[in-house]
Amino acid sequence: MNTKYIIRHETKEDQRAVEELIRESFWNVYRPGCSEHYVIHVLRDDPAFVPQLDFVMEKDGVIIGQNMFMKTVIDADDGRTIDVLTMGPICITPELKRKGYGKVLLDYSLEKAAEMGFGAVLFEGNILFYGKSGFTYARELGIRYHDLPEGADDSFFLCRELIPGYLDGITGVYQTPQGYYVPDEEVEEFDRSFPPKEKLKLPGQLF
Repeated sequence: MNTKYIIRHETKEDQRAVEELIRESFWNVYRPGCSEHYVIHVLRDDPAFVPQLDFVMEKDGVIIGQNMFMKTVIDADDGRTIDVLTMGPICITPELKRKGYGKVLLDYSLEKAAEMGFGAVLFEGNILFYGKSGFTYARELGIRYHDLPEGADDSFFLCRELIPGYLDGITGVYQTPQGYYVPDEEVEEFDRSFPPKEKLKLPGQLF
């Protein structure tokens, strides 16, 4: 891995380049086309958005990666509301994937979240990658994914404590911030402002 990179906060001037990066990274991965570039466009104005944890990775003057965080909660079974973070979209430009940049960006941003005093991060991801940065299945910490039927596959739902023991004695239901749910028609309208790309239905897509 070429170590000549920087990680810094996203600026307003970066926003379109970040959206283009996300679009390229997620296109046809989980669905024909993608919505993630519009999701981040919306989330930047969401009250739950954490601007201090909105990062880009830059190499040779070009943005090659990004990550961001949102505040959310666990509705604990004992009636408490437990403050946590969720994360993403997170991505590295397709031509530099599987070269170590993603883990560097992830570990850096998690360290900064911990320095701010946040207790845990929960989100949807692949344990084969995120397990290398300390994530585990959320079920192992007693946390359930909202609206998921009992017995359904929850292997996508991951958690990492940033403060050791933060979730000790807590069981409950994690709530995805509502800002992540964007109408398809709004995604289509936003996407028309980008160069045309072919949408493909591919094996392994979720939607």
